[in-house]
Amino acid sequence: MIDLPARPYRCTVALMIAGCLFGPPTVVVAQTANRHSVSSEVAWPTKSGPTADGTVPTTMAGQIPRMWDWENGQGIDWTTSLEHGGHSTPVVGSGRIWLTSATDDGTQQFITAIDSSSGKVVHHRMLFQNDAPEPLGNPVNNYAAPTPFLESDAVYVHFGTYGTARLDPISGATVWQRRDINVRHFRGPGSSPVVVGNLVILTFDGIDRQFVTALDKHTGRTVWTTPRSTDFGDLDDDGRPLRDGDLRKAFGTPAVFRRGDQTQIVSVGSRAAFGYDAETGEEIWTVRHDDYNASAQPLVFRDTVIINTGSRGAELMAIRIDDSTVGDVTDTHVVWNHDRGNARLSYPVLCNDMVIWITDSGVATAVDAAEGFELWKHRIGGNYVASPLVDDDTVYFFNSDGQCVIAKVDHDGLTEQRRNTIGESMTASPAVSGDGLILRAGKTLAKIAVH
Repeated sequence: MIDLPARPYRCTVALMIAGCLFGPPTVVVAQTANRHSVSSEVAWPTKSGPTADGTVPTTMAGQIPRMWDWENGQGIDWTTSLEHGGHSTPVVGSGRIWLTSATDDGTQQFITAIDSSSGKVVHHRMLFQNDAPEPLGNPVNNYAAPTPFLESDAVYVHFGTYGTARLDPISGATVWQRRDINVRHFRGPGSSPVVVGNLVILTFDGIDRQFVTALDKHTGRTVWTTPRSTDFGDLDDDGRPLRDGDLRKAFGTPAVFRRGDQTQIVSVGSRAAFGYDAETGEEIWTVRHDDYNASAQPLVFRDTVIINTGSRGAELMAIRIDDSTVGDVTDTHVVWNHDRGNARLSYPVLCNDMVIWITDSGVATAVDAAEGFELWKHRIGGNYVASPLVDDDTVYFFNSDGQCVIAKVDHDGLTEQRRNTIGESMTASPAVSGDGLILRAGKTLAKIAVH
């Protein structure tokens, strides 16, 4: 097991915990941990929902609103103005909606909790203050891109190198936090946390260091850290990484693949994807690829994982996971590879044995999830960052031009049903509560009610 050394950090106003007064501890633990009992209802725990594939829970299937009018308020239960922006998707549970935000310059990063019934702000506070955030260097990302992970008794919030924290879901108090796990993101943070058993899995693919690490979810202490074993092949004649290491970056959130008694973490980095033993962090297998900037969470379909390799020209490939998936399996276990016209920013989703995605420029595509052959393409138009939402045989596409395109899909094609306005640019993915659709559009949070 490799543990990261502690690094000094600046105490923030969110640190009301006495340990900070006596030095820079690696882990700060509040005395309020697990003090409150809460409902076990978590409707939308992550960016990709409870099944991690963009699908509406079965209890809500067929009930998600199809029609609303943003301008006159028809179908809109409430809207709430947000003080700051962010790409992070709202997570929903126990009657509250949680999301992160940040100032445009990244000097302050916030957590907000909103009552799901009324839209009223329950908690809003600054978690981290940063003296000199690294410039983003691009117009797409921001300093609040990673989505929190919600459990019935905890909210796990992550801002990449700027900090990670567990919060009490009732009081909003910090249970523990880490600010000593650091990389240079170069283009800003993007990987979201995933909870597996008693571990919080974090992914750090910076330009200087690339690794996956697991923290004890109760205390925040490091359990294991595994560096990427990738041969990036990017050194210049002087032995330095090309473009300052830009080709080593990724923004991926891992998937969880359970096989028998073993749980694997499937993580896509620059130039390679990996399977790790969730308990120990041991690298089990790897598949090499030619891309960087991977951001989409892999999909689990039967005995395969379906990965998107990231940048323009990204590949979408299915990897078979069985007892023989050990070591470099690039030439032996790739079941299919769709090598063109794939999404770059928006996550692919699963729908009735199809993988469906939308490109930046509004081309929707479906492939057979088992064999990878292309079923159809359909130009919807618009610009897309947010991931689609699947409700039975209906897919919602949310674009950054202020529109939601709702379409019926099957293996023969896509039939557009309706276009609804959103009011502002939407870059965060949609979420579902027990009684409605939760949309973060620009600096507005809205609930579209089920009636």
